[in-house]
Amino acid sequence: MNGQTNFKLNGRIWIETPTGKVLGHGRVELLERIHAIGSLRQAALQMKMSYKQAWDLVQHINGHFDDALVVLSRGGTGGGKAIVTEKGLDMIAEFKKLQEKFTEFLKQEENSIKI
Repeated sequence: MNGQTNFKLNGRIWIETPTGKVLGHGRVELLERIHAIGSLRQAALQMKMSYKQAWDLVQHINGHFDDALVVLSRGGTGGGKAIVTEKGLDMIAEFKKLQEKFTEFLKQEENSIKI
């Protein structure tokens, strides 16, 4: 191949414990949608996942923090509610800051690739 190939670094970042992933891009998106809509069911539908999968993810996330990131209340006549707590909003913000730093790191490293 003649000339220089333009390579780009790419990757994803997530937060995990020894037992596995706790927060990543998709889970943060789920939290953001829950916050915007106030409904776990509607957030799940928007993300094309089952309610059970979304519920399991929220339970998994909540189980890894001292304070819940999402508080769920059962539906009734008016339907259930889902509220992202202050701790949840803080974790969304922290994850986004971490993602920005990671993206910047990739850009800097991309410039140093000599292939």
